[in-house]
Amino acid sequence: MLSFPTQTISAAAVQVQGDLDRDDQCWIEGDQRPVGSLRVTGRLSGAGQGRFYFSGKFAGRATVECRRCLQDVELDVGAESHFLFADEDVEMEGEDVYPLAIGRAGTAVDLRPALREQWLLEVPAFVLCTPDCKGLCTTCGANLNKGACSCAPSANE
Repeated sequence: MLSFPTQTISAAAVQVQGDLDRDDQCWIEGDQRPVGSLRVTGRLSGAGQGRFYFSGKFAGRATVECRRCLQDVELDVGAESHFLFADEDVEMEGEDVYPLAIGRAGTAVDLRPALREQWLLEVPAFVLCTPDCKGLCTTCGANLNKGACSCAPSANE
């Protein structure tokens, strides 16, 4: 569970241990989603009137294309995260503040949108399958890691 009623947090800090599933509704079409679930651990506590603070970490695996040969590369992605959540009434100029979630059960701190954003920032845009990846032939598109292609030698040098 990654959503907590504010009344619970106001009474005492809450230990967070949960998973953000790759099929969760927080993900948007086109997002780089984790291979499985995103594992989240940390502590959620009150940070003043109408404010709440999360300090923890997340970890998961991502599949990204190699920028030279376009083969899928699976890698570990994770980071320490610190988020501040606040009521709309609380002014926090110059701060990245996430709004509290309003639902049928009242006001809650929903960690999922902040974790989604942090995950997307942590997944590398450019990855190599190996440091010496040879890439694709610019003429025929053959993967040069699997051997030479039949193009003229000057075409794939």
